[in-house]
Amino acid sequence: MDEQNFITTRTDLALEAQEMNVRDNPSSSDHDGVKVVENKKDDMKITYVTVDEAGAERIGKKAGHYVTIESQAIRKQDTKLQANLAKTISGQLRELLKDTGVKDEQRGLIVGLGNHRVTPDALGPLVTEKVMVTSHLFELHPETVADGYRPVSAFTPGVMGVTGIETSDMVHGVIEETKPDFVIVIDALASRSINRINATIQLSDTGIHPGSGVGNKRKEISRETYGIPVISIGVPTVVDAVTITSDTIDYVLKHFGREWKEKDRPSNALSPAMNPFERKTLTEEDHPNEEQSKAVLGMFGQLEEAEKKQLIKEVLTPLGHNLMVTPKEVDDFIKDMAHVIATGINGALHPGVEDGEAQSYSR
Repeated sequence: MDEQNFITTRTDLALEAQEMNVRDNPSSSDHDGVKVVENKKDDMKITYVTVDEAGAERIGKKAGHYVTIESQAIRKQDTKLQANLAKTISGQLRELLKDTGVKDEQRGLIVGLGNHRVTPDALGPLVTEKVMVTSHLFELHPETVADGYRPVSAFTPGVMGVTGIETSDMVHGVIEETKPDFVIVIDALASRSINRINATIQLSDTGIHPGSGVGNKRKEISRETYGIPVISIGVPTVVDAVTITSDTIDYVLKHFGREWKEKDRPSNALSPAMNPFERKTLTEEDHPNEEQSKAVLGMFGQLEEAEKKQLIKEVLTPLGHNLMVTPKEVDDFIKDMAHVIATGINGALHPGVEDGEAQSYSR
């Protein structure tokens, strides 16, 4: 498998695909059709990635708009940060709906992709259980519906391995029967960075390919497929063993690099490596030079990131060890993330929700 295929099958994040594009083509003009704008607010970083047709061909992602929200709210299990994250999701989702032409009174369908029996893949089904469903009220008891709400329905199609039915076909059937004006689809994603697992949320107007992150592409769920706007919301919950191994090697190099740079510190200073209670942050500045890298890892230390990952993949895959891995705290993470995303969706779709007012960032 070449590097481009590696990108496609191991990350669902447009931001990561663009980062690899920049790494491999540092001199490209405006990065060939991909525009990136970053905003930082408190504990969050929001990145807007706009991809045109030329950029789509280069990074392997559909042309459109991608909004990536990075926050440690879930991993820190901080309820205040999670409330802020939900408001941010609400604001960004509202902007995406507006940009795709969705009006306040139009009917929405929320689709939770995934397998509720497999925790890392249960995000979509859990979100559909928590969103505010109102379509039946509009049809049966319209007098009970206050201003500031719209008709919203939700369902979970399951996965093809369980139902034997193509997920896209099930969604198509529901759309044909219920006639929504737009679709919001939620799914668990795969990432190429352990730092982004359960700490990143991607919103996009390009739809989604169920299972693409783990190399199991199904028919896409998109505007092109159904003729109505499709907004996708995804969270990376798994990472492959190649990425974990490569990142660990990189952290080892940075650890030694920092130790070498701090060798002149006072002898009574406590080394970060000796303090088990201090959480250490390693950055690119800690990375040793080529000679030092070679001293630690020999010839392997001189390889570029893509070359390291390709070599590790070639070793692990034939052995059956290129596993997809998720954090041990995934049960709590998925539960909290589902609540945050559902709260954000409710705030975006129903302005009447008391805490639905959300902050938005200019693109």
